[in-house]
Amino acid sequence: MQKNINIKNKKAKFEYELLDKYVAGIVLTGTEIKSIRMGKASVSESFCEFNEQGELFVINMYIEEYIYGTHYNHKPRSARKLLLNKKELKKLEKEVKNTGLTIVPLRLFINEKGFAKLEIFLAKGKKLFDKRDTIKDRDNKRNLDRIKKSFN
Repeated sequence: MQKNINIKNKKAKFEYELLDKYVAGIVLTGTEIKSIRMGKASVSESFCEFNEQGELFVINMYIEEYIYGTHYNHKPRSARKLLLNKKELKKLEKEVKNTGLTIVPLRLFINEKGFAKLEIFLAKGKKLFDKRDTIKDRDNKRNLDRIKKSFN
């Protein structure tokens, strides 16, 4: 079992312009948290959405079935409820409905108390030319670092 669990969504920074950050708790069953502690989860294709009651759920988050689980094992891709303050939930719901922003999970981690937390961002989708600019900036930075290294 790993000590430091830090599962990231690497595509999110490329696909979205990240605006506001929130840290939310997740409602999990016993076999789900055991799989996360073993590092067997992925948030790369997941997103968040509200239901009719105003509760926030993470959709399409993959948590591998626990290998020692019996018939009580969980479903790998079920919707999982996120825990936030009422004020934060209302603010997020208003932003999503009015301005067309989306909520993207960026990082799944276990805090110092042993609880699984999900770092979510209010995000705006990038256009194709924004993605090209990101690639160009990344290449320029890599070349500049290479030149600096050769002078030292």
